[in-house]
Amino acid sequence: MAASEENSALFPIFVLTIMALPLVPYTLVKILNAFSRKMITIHCQCSVCSRSGKYRKSVFKRISNFSTCSNLTLVLLWIVMVMLIYYIKNTSHEVKVFEPFSILGLEPGASDSEVKKAYRRLSIQYHPDKNPDPEAHDYFVEYISKAYQALTDPVSRENFEKYGHPDGRQGLQMGIALPPFLLNIDGASGGILLLGIVGVCILLPLMLAVIYLSRSAKYTGNYVMHQTLSAYYYFMKPSLAPSKVLDVFIKAAEFMEIPVRRSDGEPLQKLFVLVRSELNLDLKNIRQEQAKFWKQHPAVVKAELLIQAQLTRESAALTPALFRDLRHMLEVSPRLLEELMKMALVPRTAQGHGWLRPAIGVIELSQNIIQAVPLSARKIAGGSSEGVAPFLQLPHFNEAIVKKIARKKVRMFQDLRDMTLEDRFELLTQVAGLSTAETKDVEMVLEMMPSLTIDITCETEGEEGIQEGDIVTIHAWITLKRGSGLVAALAHAPYFPFHKEENFWLLLADSVSNDVWISQKVSFMDENVAIAAASKAIQELKEGSGASLKETNAAVREAIGRVKSGSRLVMGKFQAPAEANYNLNAFCLCDSWIGCDKKTNLKIRILKRSRAGTRTAPLSEEGAAMEEGIEEEKEEEEDEYDDYESEYSEDEDEKDSKRNRAVANGAVDHNGNGSSSEITDNE
Repeated sequence: MAASEENSALFPIFVLTIMALPLVPYTLVKILNAFSRKMITIHCQCSVCSRSGKYRKSVFKRISNFSTCSNLTLVLLWIVMVMLIYYIKNTSHEVKVFEPFSILGLEPGASDSEVKKAYRRLSIQYHPDKNPDPEAHDYFVEYISKAYQALTDPVSRENFEKYGHPDGRQGLQMGIALPPFLLNIDGASGGILLLGIVGVCILLPLMLAVIYLSRSAKYTGNYVMHQTLSAYYYFMKPSLAPSKVLDVFIKAAEFMEIPVRRSDGEPLQKLFVLVRSELNLDLKNIRQEQAKFWKQHPAVVKAELLIQAQLTRESAALTPALFRDLRHMLEVSPRLLEELMKMALVPRTAQGHGWLRPAIGVIELSQNIIQAVPLSARKIAGGSSEGVAPFLQLPHFNEAIVKKIARKKVRMFQDLRDMTLEDRFELLTQVAGLSTAETKDVEMVLEMMPSLTIDITCETEGEEGIQEGDIVTIHAWITLKRGSGLVAALAHAPYFPFHKEENFWLLLADSVSNDVWISQKVSFMDENVAIAAASKAIQELKEGSGASLKETNAAVREAIGRVKSGSRLVMGKFQAPAEANYNLNAFCLCDSWIGCDKKTNLKIRILKRSRAGTRTAPLSEEGAAMEEGIEEEKEEEEDEYDDYESEYSEDEDEKDSKRNRAVANGAVDHNGNGSSSEITDNE
């Protein structure tokens, strides 16, 4: 029994040890990471963003930032550890070793007469006949009598002096540091223990598995409902105009689950009046168009009106309930738009190509939602092929200011960005009528806007030219520069209530045939991930080409340097199509900023495959002649590229394809356009 009590007393120590082994190192690592993390401000600091309160470090926001699941679990575990330490400190007792000489108050080696004399003295003090105290009785029986017996019996005394115990040599005792109720499983305690084991080991994992499977059956890995993906796939069309992408976007099942209350009727009617000009209604038959609009599913009507409230910046007119619904829609919108983009890029043709036109429309819709700019602002107006949309994302800008600066020949957004600080300050203060503080806000936002460059090449392994059916590898370095010097940043989006990281999409596409050959999402937020990916890709490429270890290491170091300076490597492969000359476009599209997209021309010549499997013609002479002619033809060819319109317009048939030009493989034109609207045709 004593051994059992001793083992159960060690149970808290056992639990404390098991908890401390992982908890202490994890806490130290987390604290060191917190102190070593550089506090860099990566969000916009203009007055409009500051007033939005999105980045304000209030006490509640600091608590909410700390109150993550991992942090709260860590604190809870430390509280349990402190309680265990306190419990152990106050309940632990030293194990008493049986010492008969000490019990009788004698020195070791005392004679029998001294033992008897000490026993008689203690008997007078503790014997039950002399002392009625129960504790005295227990002490006399448990200690004094046993000590006297151990020292008066010759065998017991010899064992004690030789082995330290009256019973002789003692064997090793093993125990389990568990509480008594787990070791005593007789009767009712056994049933409770059995129920606990069944509940923890069987029922709890089963319940978690059911919850996980039910959720995974409803949602994808990106927390988007499977029903949403089905709807997006069904409604996605190759000729879907950017203005029609919104109609597909609002078909998400997440929006259909938002309740349509009876109290929403009147506020939605008022909102309809405010955003009616953005709904693409036929003004000639306005009554029929309005009736047709309200006959749609109530959830679709509500979703479209709320999105239009975001685009037209009319969210202040919403009731608190509708405003909460809008916040929920905006919270899930980045995930939905990403999945909608994937549905546009999913291989649909026999060659495994996606569709360019709807992909550009999805990006444009994302830009407008983040920046809260109406889709109609992309209409070609005032001699500008990009509309006023890029200007409206700047703080304190409106259409009246855009008209004022247009009189000074600043019609394109890139013209405003290319101006010197002095000229832009004079334009904004004297022509646009902005104050010095407002001009400073505009400069802050312009410094946060990214400028992109694309360096793209293509090749086949071990060959100089590209034949039909060859596997072609592209290498694209996307470089991002900002006036602020940052690489990773959050977009200026004062009307979007959540933090929005910039995401970019690289598309290698044939604008004439509407085919996207290669697509990949690019992020500049995590430098370490980009370094690891670039290093691995370059190392595999060099090892596959038979480069030496020294050359491989040098190439990897160069790639790491480029990543640290603000570049990202994108690699992709495609199978060479039929023999022809292809004028492709490499698009780098940003989902958060309007007017920051980049386009580069890539010209590829595909040779006919010979029966013997060799190249049909050497490229030395012909290729050299073509390279010399590329520079002379650049300006003429730029006017001949037939891209899709990036404006708020209806679907239209594609124009006839341009005649193909004979060019060398992998020749790149780096004079690409600098804004999303320049991805379009200038009519």
